Amino acid sequence: MKKRVLQVGMAQFAVGQGEDVLKTLGLGSCVGICLYDPAMHLGGLVHIMLPEMSQYQDKSTEAKYADTGVRLLVREMQRIGANPSRLRAKLAGGAQMFTFSGQSEIMRIGERNVAASHKALQELQIPVVAEHTGGNYGRTIEFYCNGGALEVRTIGHGTFTI
Repeated sequence: MKKRVLQVGMAQFAVGQGEDVLKTLGLGSCVGICLYDPAMHLGGLVHIMLPEMSQYQDKSTEAKYADTGVRLLVREMQRIGANPSRLRAKLAGGAQMFTFSGQSEIMRIGERNVAASHKALQELQIPVVAEHTGGNYGRTIEFYCNGGALEVRTIGHGTFTI
């Protein structure tokens, strides 16, 4: 199987298999949720922007929200042959990119995105096996479907493989 690099934009998702690499750029407060079925060498990535669809008027894109994005990704992976009981998750992003005076709960979007991602995965009984979240800096990630490695690149904070 030929290696493909599948770019995943904001509020988008992709599924790859074998030698495919799933990549998303510029995760700030957004979270990249990677799911992996090791038996199938099948991976998925959704680039979520907000915690829960019910809190917002825009309901046009399931991949935009943690709660609906995780379910969308699981459905697509199942369609291709993944077994939900084998799925494992890795997360990256969820930074607090800007500081605001008065720091209200609503402005802590990165932290809320991470919490909503964990909640959605827990509801589906998908364990989070690794994460690189928080801080105040952006990330670019590449998820390798063949082995489930997630490479996290940052500016000024190094490169990590989780």
